[in-house]
Amino acid sequence: MLAAAPPRPCSVVTLDVDPRSYCSEHEHATRAHYGRRLAALIGCAFDGDCPSVQPCAARRYFVPSDTLCGTDLARGMGICGVEDFFGGVVPHAFVATKVISHPLVDERGAARPQGWSTRFAGEVGDAVLPGFSCFGADEAMRAGRLMLDGGPVRLKPVTATGGRGQIVVDSAQALDGCIGAMDRGALERHGLVLEANLQGPITWSGGQVRVAGMVVSYYGVQRTTTGNAGEEVYGGSDLVMRRGDFDALIAAIVSPSLRRAIGQARRYHQAVVDCYPGFFASRLNYDVAQGADDSGQWHSGVLEQSWRVGGATGAELAGLEAFRADHALHEVRASCFEVYGPSVPVPDGAIVAYQGNDSRVGPIVKYTTLPGERHADAP
Repeated sequence: MLAAAPPRPCSVVTLDVDPRSYCSEHEHATRAHYGRRLAALIGCAFDGDCPSVQPCAARRYFVPSDTLCGTDLARGMGICGVEDFFGGVVPHAFVATKVISHPLVDERGAARPQGWSTRFAGEVGDAVLPGFSCFGADEAMRAGRLMLDGGPVRLKPVTATGGRGQIVVDSAQALDGCIGAMDRGALERHGLVLEANLQGPITWSGGQVRVAGMVVSYYGVQRTTTGNAGEEVYGGSDLVMRRGDFDALIAAIVSPSLRRAIGQARRYHQAVVDCYPGFFASRLNYDVAQGADDSGQWHSGVLEQSWRVGGATGAELAGLEAFRADHALHEVRASCFEVYGPSVPVPDGAIVAYQGNDSRVGPIVKYTTLPGERHADAP
C-alpha cells in the first residue's frame, strides 16, 4: 500500500537559521523573492520571514538561510522530508562544510570532531581531488609536507565561501608560515582543507532540486565577475536542466569529462547519504573542478557541496517553473547573473531577484534569463 502524500503546506516562510550571523540586504531580499516563487510552485501563500523555529499548528514550507544542523531541530520545525523545505539537514555542523571531502592524515590517531565518518573517504574514493582534512596545526603541517612532494598545495579555510581566504603554497617554509599565522582555536573547531592545486580549472556544477513533486537534475558552468571593490567574485551560472534524477541527467550527456564530473557529484552525494545517517536534502549542488596540476597531471573532483539556497537557485527555480508550465518539456536551459556596479542594464524578459544598493556590497543586480532552446519529448 502506497503511503499518502503529505498535505500541502499552508504557507512558505523564509528563516534566518542563525540570527546572530550577518545576512546582507540583498541576500534577505533574494530569499524572499525565491520564497514567493516557491509558494506559487507549491500552490500556497507566502508569509515572509519566520520569527522563530518553534513548532506551528499549520504546516509550513521553509526556505532557510543555511543548512539545518540536527534532525531533532528539523523535526521540531515540522521538517521531516524533502517536501517540507528548500535546503538540507545534516546530523553534525561539519558535514555541511568542505572539510568532509578528504581523509585525515592519520585515520587512527588524528584529531576529529564527534560524528566523523572514517568510511566516507573510502566511499567517495577518487570523486574528490587529492587532499587531506586536518583539525590541528601540527597535522596540517604534516599533511602539507606529504602533498608538497607532488606540487603546490592549496589551503582552504572551511568556513569561507566563494574561494575567499584560500592560499597556495609551494614550499615547506611557506606552508609553516601560513599555518602558523592561523587561529589555532578556529582550526581545531572547524578544520582546514589541504588540496592539490589546479592550474586554471573549469568548475562544473552538478545539482538536483525536489519541489512540489518534481525532480529536476542539472549540470552547469560557473562564471566569475568583478565586485564593487575590484575583487573576483561569483558572477552566475549557466545551467542545463532535465527532468529526473542524476541517472537521467548522465544518460543525456555526451562529453566524457562532463559525464565524469556529474558521476562524481552523484557518488559524493551517495557517500554522504550512506555515511552520515540523518542527512537529507531537497536542494543539492556540488562543485566539481577539472584541470591539470603543476606537473601536468589531469584531475577531476568534487570541491564542496551546498544544501541551501545558493547562487544558482534563480536558474533552478526558472527551470522548475518552465517544467511545471509545460509537461512535455524534458530539458531547459537557464542562466543566472550577479552583476555589480551602478546603472547595470537588465535584459528584457529577465527575472529580477534583486536590484539595489546593498549597504555592505554596494550596487548589485541579480537576475535570471531563459536563453536556450527548450526541448520537448517526442510524441
